[in-house]
Amino acid sequence: MKEILYLEIPIPDTAIVRRWLQAEFDPGTCDKILTSAGIRLKSSDTTSVASDITEKLPNELSVFVWNVMRTTYLKVFRWGDNFPKEKQIVRKLTELIRDRFPHVYPQPPAIDLSKESIFEALADYYPLTVKYFQKMPNGEYDLKRAYWWEKRWREGVRNPQQPRQVLFSYDESPPSLSLSSSPTYDLIYIGGALGVIHAAVMARLGYKVLLVERLPFGRMNREWNISRSEIQSLIDLGLLTSDEVESIIAREYKDGFNKFFDAYIPSKIKAPILHTPKVLNIPLKSEKLLALCGEKLRAAGGEIWDETEFIKADIYPSEIVLTLKDLRSHSEKFVSGRLLLDAMGTASPIAWEMNGKRAFDSVCPTVGGIVESGFEPQVWDSQYGDVLNSHGDISRGRQLIWELFPGENKDLTIYLFHYHQVNPENPGSLLEMYEDFFTILPEYRRCDMDKLVWKKPTFGYIPAHFSVGSRDRTVAFNRVIAIGDAASLQSPLVFTGFGSLVRNLGRLTELLDTALKHDLLSATHLNQIRAFQNNIAVTWMFSKGMMVPTGKFIPPERINAMLNNFFGLLADEPPEVTENFIKDRFDLSTFNRLALKAAKKNPALLLWIWELAGAKDLLRWVGNYIDFARHSIVSALLGKWFGRFIRQIQPQLEPRFPGLWLRLLAINYAVTTGKPVAQNRNYQPKVENQLTVRS
Repeated sequence: MKEILYLEIPIPDTAIVRRWLQAEFDPGTCDKILTSAGIRLKSSDTTSVASDITEKLPNELSVFVWNVMRTTYLKVFRWGDNFPKEKQIVRKLTELIRDRFPHVYPQPPAIDLSKESIFEALADYYPLTVKYFQKMPNGEYDLKRAYWWEKRWREGVRNPQQPRQVLFSYDESPPSLSLSSSPTYDLIYIGGALGVIHAAVMARLGYKVLLVERLPFGRMNREWNISRSEIQSLIDLGLLTSDEVESIIAREYKDGFNKFFDAYIPSKIKAPILHTPKVLNIPLKSEKLLALCGEKLRAAGGEIWDETEFIKADIYPSEIVLTLKDLRSHSEKFVSGRLLLDAMGTASPIAWEMNGKRAFDSVCPTVGGIVESGFEPQVWDSQYGDVLNSHGDISRGRQLIWELFPGENKDLTIYLFHYHQVNPENPGSLLEMYEDFFTILPEYRRCDMDKLVWKKPTFGYIPAHFSVGSRDRTVAFNRVIAIGDAASLQSPLVFTGFGSLVRNLGRLTELLDTALKHDLLSATHLNQIRAFQNNIAVTWMFSKGMMVPTGKFIPPERINAMLNNFFGLLADEPPEVTENFIKDRFDLSTFNRLALKAAKKNPALLLWIWELAGAKDLLRWVGNYIDFARHSIVSALLGKWFGRFIRQIQPQLEPRFPGLWLRLLAINYAVTTGKPVAQNRNYQPKVENQLTVRS
């Protein structure tokens, strides 16, 4: 018996496909026999049967379908050594299935919440999502938030050429009347999750800070994990004490697992479980962290305006004036400041305006929730986490990946996400993902869904931008700068806007402090304040290799095969090499060595990448690689002495040439960030000095 066809059919209702096979598919000259799972095709040509078939196998093709992950799959097996016109039959079957069952990208319905509740409006479209959100403490509010976020994201993706204008520049001074009673701030942050962390740091440096948040302050739709020693950066900058850091750690577990589905891939590239004990092994009490940062911000003289929405910003030579909307009173108010920091993430209209259709090249639609109880004890040991896991092949044009992180007490935080190429026809749906999540969670981890006690949902769009160089993406305008997810800085594997911010907190703080001290607030100067790393830029092909292009069908097992290929190499490496690579602390020689090993182990990998990425993105990646090689040479030449040299000349240089000093300081951070950390096999967490985070 030999497998001759394996297809993913992007439809949840397998019965429809089975009925089509049995009633409508015409195999030609073969006899079609109906089965419980599909059909058998029996040849009437008995002369083609090999005379030496000792097993006396029937001269048949077996065609059957099954369902997993809300997706239909089809396989064709041949009994015996050959079958008349087999290739023609398989080609015809494939073409007819693709024509009958194409990719469909549903979108949420337009709803009017003045006439019905969010639950009533969505029940017919997402029944399981409504059912389980109704069981959550603030489920109605959170489902409205998920719907709003998806709607806002779709608007940006579908209108990238003409984004909603929210930044307006003027050459003259602002009219004084509109701000006669408004305070003036040094820094105004829009977005309270990532924003409050950096805002609190800057307030403690003596700046007058305002934080504006659309939600009630402290509410989180995502959770954060981190490696223990990297929290040290919050202590080093004076934001938190050691005791406060310990108070926000929910748990520290022993190991994290990385494993991808391998039932249908060649044995030579199947990978063992990759153990990453120091990656994302500290779940944080995220809302407590936000509360602490809010207290620090207020104690340093800062203010928080929550339930307040950003409308627009008017930029003048001497200040920036924001128009805001109080969501409680529905009234407008105005505030002025020296600098606006955009921490609104993928919902940011500022990011779309500054970068148009390339604001975000890819995104991870991410859904999940915190389960307080309900899993049987044998299902999961809370001493361990699932960092990256897949339990099936491509599902309706997406490779779904799970994460599972034990939290405080018996809490389990579970995520489902996929890497997705931004496309106007297919922006990526949170609500569709939630319907998948609630349907297939028992497939991933055995459970009775009706016994689970939900604490809250977690969801969001995690963005990325494939930068060819440090200047490839605009992160700043005059008196405006983006941080975190709004700056679209993402590792291909495990950290996102939160990780980018905390990993580079010292870097961003010193550069921003320098710019503010010398009033270097033009776009030219502010665009130097970013958390770009050349080694991260060169690995974006990993993300690309996990995306199914919109409208395209590829072999269902393809992405899992690529992930097994690469993670198998990491499993063979010493722990410190694996950790450095996943934490984006690798150099050019390590990258070259692993890339060559991957290609040697599976030469088809290069063709697979070509099929997924295409010529345009491969050429862009060549630019990434050349830039990485150039950067590596410059870093080797400057890294040992450049930092000491500029610190020595700082007293003379900075007062006279502040713009040049900011530039040299940015260069120094660029050549030193992302370097590998030498570690021995028995290293302790407290000697680490880099950060890995996924939100």
